[in-house]
Amino acid sequence: MNTRFRLDCVSYYVADLDQAVEFYSKVLGLPLSSRDAVARFDVDGAVLEVVPTDDRSLLSGKGNARLTLAVEDIEVAAADLLAQRVPVTDVRDVEGGRLVSFLDPDGNEIALREDAEPSTPDA
Repeated sequence: MNTRFRLDCVSYYVADLDQAVEFYSKVLGLPLSSRDAVARFDVDGAVLEVVPTDDRSLLSGKGNARLTLAVEDIEVAAADLLAQRVPVTDVRDVEGGRLVSFLDPDGNEIALREDAEPSTPDA
């Protein structure tokens, strides 16, 4: 194969673009890169795009996609979300770390992941 693929963006459908911009920029603190018919956020060099739609059937992740953001301290991050009235799941252990999930205003799932400390072999 001669084609080189690059990540263009990850997209979520939203009902209200203004509400989505407020959530992703103010609650999650993601930098807004551009806004026209859609809004684009910079997530460590990758683009998260929120796309408004009137088709309610497209909302809340009908596929198996989920945005997962890495955090240093999952307890602090979960507490920050709760302080902003964003309900989160209990922190759960997963292979290689810990995870907590929550929903954006349109029901799209977002997860926070804290990597486990690397184990050191016994000396």
